[in-house]
Amino acid sequence: MVPDRMYQRVEVDGGVVVGVDGSSSSLHALTAAADEAARRSAVLHVVRAWSIRTAPRPDDCPPNAVPSMDAFQQEVEQDTRRLIAKKLGETPQIKIQVHAVHSPSPQALLSASRGADLLVVGHRGRGGFAGLMLGSVAEQCVRHAACPVLVTRPSV
Repeated sequence: MVPDRMYQRVEVDGGVVVGVDGSSSSLHALTAAADEAARRSAVLHVVRAWSIRTAPRPDDCPPNAVPSMDAFQQEVEQDTRRLIAKKLGETPQIKIQVHAVHSPSPQALLSASRGADLLVVGHRGRGGFAGLMLGSVAEQCVRHAACPVLVTRPSV
């Protein structure tokens, strides 16, 4: 097991935090979090945790080459901004800060929860086991977050 100090942390000072991984569940959570941030006149902190396995590959990286960590970081940030623009529009009416961190999702979201007013997560993300009521990340956030947690489910 890798010590917790090896992961990047997300530090926020108030506002609404949402975890986004590109899944439909996380994009639904993004919309709910944006609505909540607007109601509160708060900053929306969009957290995208990534690993080399989950990061989008930079387009300019040749085949059979491994991008640098900086190239992965930049691609994750750009991809996250594209997801936000697609879901919330090019000019949302709220202040948004993107936090792309090389870290497991639970650690990134739980570190952000220490300074947040609210943490919003989707009920199921990219990984997980089909039989679970909540995704493993959502369950860890509900159990361990330092602020209130809103778990969203898309309407059926």
